Amino acid sequence: MKWIALVSGGMLGTLARYWFGGAVYQTLGASFPYGTLVVNLTGCWLIGLLAVLAEEKFLLGPSARVFLMIGFCGAYTTFSTFMLETANLMKDGENFRAFLNIALSVIFGFVALCAGVLTAKFI
Repeated sequence: MKWIALVSGGMLGTLARYWFGGAVYQTLGASFPYGTLVVNLTGCWLIGLLAVLAEEKFLLGPSARVFLMIGFCGAYTTFSTFMLETANLMKDGENFRAFLNIALSVIFGFVALCAGVLTAKFI
């Protein structure tokens, strides 16, 4: 059952990202990555909402969490998961690790992107 929830949520999250991001670009243009920004921000809002509904209000069961938080949000934007994990580090008093997570993800993510570009140029 978890696999069905995961795959279904992932499929819907992917479609939502494609549709919503595209709609934002059509509305605001492509001179700035507005579509990605809006998807990332709405994904962060959604996973924050779902986390409280699941962990504090106990309104989401395990299958709903897999479907919504891992499947849908994970496919919609991994940025939301990154932010939730960073917030959880801060909530646990791990401020240095939270900052480290942000710095390493952004810096090494960009380095990895550049490495991928360079690798592709040698193929």
